Amino acid sequence: MTLAIRRLESSQVLDDEVVEDFLELHEFPLREGTSTTFVYRGEADRVFLRHFIYGLPSKQRFQRLGETDLWYLVLELPAGSRVEYKIDVVQDGKHRWVRDPLNPLRARDPFGSNSVCQGHGYRTPEWTRPDPHVRKGEMRPFAVKSEALGGKRRLQLYLPPRLRETSRYPLLVVHDGADYIRYSALKTVVDNLIYRQEVAPLILALTTSDDRLREYGADERHARFLADELLPALEEELPLDPRPAARGLMGASFGAVASLHGAWSRPGHFGRLLLQSGSFAFTDIGPSRRGPVFDPVVRFVNAYRDGPVAFSDRLFVSCGTYESLIYENRSMVPLLQSTGMEVRYTEARDGHNWENWRDRLREGLSYLFPGPLWMVYE
Repeated sequence: MTLAIRRLESSQVLDDEVVEDFLELHEFPLREGTSTTFVYRGEADRVFLRHFIYGLPSKQRFQRLGETDLWYLVLELPAGSRVEYKIDVVQDGKHRWVRDPLNPLRARDPFGSNSVCQGHGYRTPEWTRPDPHVRKGEMRPFAVKSEALGGKRRLQLYLPPRLRETSRYPLLVVHDGADYIRYSALKTVVDNLIYRQEVAPLILALTTSDDRLREYGADERHARFLADELLPALEEELPLDPRPAARGLMGASFGAVASLHGAWSRPGHFGRLLLQSGSFAFTDIGPSRRGPVFDPVVRFVNAYRDGPVAFSDRLFVSCGTYESLIYENRSMVPLLQSTGMEVRYTEARDGHNWENWRDRLREGLSYLFPGPLWMVYE
């Protein structure tokens, strides 16, 4: 029990007024060093924390404070942690998952939004926020006909500020690009990092898929689309640097699989990879327990583990320590390094979510496409 809760419990009178005073005096979740107290107020039979920390029971039970309608749960969170969660309120046998009414911090994803607990020492990076002084890049629609995927594919392009046709620019193809823009502030991040000269001015090709688990799951047709259809179409339209070292693939989760497989399938085409929380499922013994949608991924990763080869120059790999995929990502890093490719790997106390991926963008992009200031200070 934390100091604040002990003080509240020791009050001579525990009534609504005392509870309301306590709530007004604190911000929640309540942090005391590495101890974090989650608080819920309301009528309920039981209350649970539903968090997304792999390795802990996903259902943590709150305690009621005396006879009040105040419920609390204390967790030890290492410094720098960031946790997304909901509160499960059980009443009359019915479960109701809600965002924390006492916590204004939210994180959005394609499925809705979660409450966010920022542990001691975590700060939202200031370079993820819009800066009115920064010159903004331009977003432009782009379409390419794909025989490999069977139809026209619509993309968005990010063009850096003051694009010059006489210059040549690096290219980064971003899987799930619209989600990176919407949930990871990718355009704002790239605008800021280019302005600060930490990242070279580069062009982004933001792709999407209506059938991403199939197309991104180590699919040869998608690899053909990237190298044989999309890349030539972009070269024809844009002033791109033709060197493999100036071409990259990027993605998170299955998007990281698509990036790894696309570069492996066409060695020498994409010299830079940014792989976040890759779904690199493999099997050492017995079948995979992740389900049939992972079967093509397992076959690909097993084959690569049996015969690792170099196919790019430089890779940036990141993963959250609170993810179920942390073992797979840790296992891939020495394997990739053994081929002679340059690999930088970083972990964060976070889960499988878009703000974790956002927070790693500065390190990843500046490593793969360094600007003049980053090259000086690195």
